[in-house]
Amino acid sequence: MKIGTALTPGATRVMLLGSGELAKEVTISLQRYGVEVIAVDRYQNAPAQHVAHRAHVIDMTDGTALRRLIEQEKPHLVVPEIEAIATNTLAQIEREGIAEVIPTARAVQLTMNREGIRRLAAEDLGLPTSRYAFADTLASLQQAIDQAIGYPCFIKPVMSSSGKGQSRVEREDEVTKAWSYAKSGARVDQGKVIVEACIDFDFEITLLTVRALNPDGNTETYFCEPVGHVQKQGDYVESWQPQPMSVLALRRAQDYARKVSENLGGRGIFGVELFIKGDQVWFSEVSPRPHDTGLVTLMSQAQSEFELHARAMLQLPVSTALRGPAASAVIYGGLHGEGIAFAGVDAALRVPGTEIRLFGKPVAYPRRRMGVALASGVDTDQARARARQAANAIHLLKD
Repeated sequence: MKIGTALTPGATRVMLLGSGELAKEVTISLQRYGVEVIAVDRYQNAPAQHVAHRAHVIDMTDGTALRRLIEQEKPHLVVPEIEAIATNTLAQIEREGIAEVIPTARAVQLTMNREGIRRLAAEDLGLPTSRYAFADTLASLQQAIDQAIGYPCFIKPVMSSSGKGQSRVEREDEVTKAWSYAKSGARVDQGKVIVEACIDFDFEITLLTVRALNPDGNTETYFCEPVGHVQKQGDYVESWQPQPMSVLALRRAQDYARKVSENLGGRGIFGVELFIKGDQVWFSEVSPRPHDTGLVTLMSQAQSEFELHARAMLQLPVSTALRGPAASAVIYGGLHGEGIAFAGVDAALRVPGTEIRLFGKPVAYPRRRMGVALASGVDTDQARARARQAANAIHLLKD
């Protein structure tokens, strides 16, 4: 693929649909190769819009508005970075040859909805998963729990991100509240929730899986070292790389990730989430884009997940080589406010082996991810301790 010069008639143009902190890093990676980037989001001054060549604010679930913008900007590549998008419009755009969707329109359609990807993994590909059921009424949800799933269980919207709308349910009297929370937490209300049985696992990982061109010009699947992570309320709090695991478990994890990503097709990075217990592996979810737990790769890998995504979509060589053990820890807002200020950044950066990324989100609220602390170490234990120390040194102030 030849790459033109940005802001000239021959530019190679990439449109990002979703402009959060992950898209911001993708934008920076793309611009290092001279790509012209158009950042789109549902609100103004989203992080990627700070660094993109141009920015637009639209309702990306409005197919007419989305098509109009794509026809106006004429991107070569359209890269969905969130779930709430009019995927049928993307499929039409792809079929008509107006732009290439990364990784593919089908991949975006299947993974934006937990029902699509779970049925693909469990029923079509035969991968081990937790027991699950879908429900479109409170009554059918209760029936699924009573007859098939049991307690404890997890109730989630079929379409959400970053843990929004997810609940762990221990007893029958908690089901109604979890149903309401799932409905309110959905990016787009599809009228359904998924209920999943609890799995007894040792740890969970994100296996960053890259589909990129090999030296022969054919698409090949590459794997990063496993990323371990901790979630609270369905949202990632810490991540580290590499996560130790048995040779057999790693082989199975890579096999499951390969089967899913090859079925979805295209080029780019996939964040495949899996549960691990000894040598056992269960598929959980997959995102056809950089994963929030993969922020650790900004410190741990020679090419971060964002660089890998950019290179793969531009048909450039990739390397998943590990630089060394590293960890990330989330910096939360801790308050409600606009135009907030960050205090303690100097103290955070005095922690050995640390870096800080502040995302530049215009509005803070207590559980919003406003930045991340990154740290290297002789091992992941030291890296995690340093990342937590750095993150805890930073607090937000209303300006």
